[in-house]
Amino acid sequence: MPTLDRHGDVYVLDLGDTENRFHPDWIASVNAALDEVEHTQGPCALVTAATGKFFSNGLDLEWLAAHPEQRHDYVVSVHRLFARVLTLPMVTVAALQGHTFAAGAMLSLSHDFRVMRADRGFWCLPEADIKIPFTPGMSALIQARLSPQTAHEAMVTARRYGGHDAFAAGIVDSAVAEDEVRATALDIAAAHTTKAGPTLATIKTRMYRQALDALAETPIPLS
Repeated sequence: MPTLDRHGDVYVLDLGDTENRFHPDWIASVNAALDEVEHTQGPCALVTAATGKFFSNGLDLEWLAAHPEQRHDYVVSVHRLFARVLTLPMVTVAALQGHTFAAGAMLSLSHDFRVMRADRGFWCLPEADIKIPFTPGMSALIQARLSPQTAHEAMVTARRYGGHDAFAAGIVDSAVAEDEVRATALDIAAAHTTKAGPTLATIKTRMYRQALDALAETPIPLS
């Protein structure tokens, strides 16, 4: 399950050491950690990381199949998490040490910056291959955070981007060696801790108003 640590003025939210799928309990744990981060007074920033092979493999499709009556509420909770991270009142950095797929990739896009391992691991939106369309809110988020050409390729072809290709496409801001991923993310975050506060939240909210409105709408079913 996710854990929260602090390095000076930078919080580190570790999503876990499994596939880190969006199980409802996992989402609740992430939100609880974000509650603590948001209640911080003074300079701060956030690095979201993980341990092991995956940053996140996305939605918990097995749980979703077993609880079809909760599909709507589940998708709403995922949308709310994206919107929350997108507008956090501090600079946020995703440290992508492993595979970052589907909703995990969308979560990474909700951060201000992304650092990815260069030599192994993929960033991918596989929805076209797994026959699950993006909700309008998901589409709006992706298109708000990527260039039109990259968003189109990533969404339509389900391309798997390695670190160097993700950097070239503008998906991530840095592609570095495995042992430098978290340290680089911490350095980026630490350089911007004084920007934390309501002004930054307002800037982000106004910048991404269209995506936030789409994420707040009643989601179309994932089918």
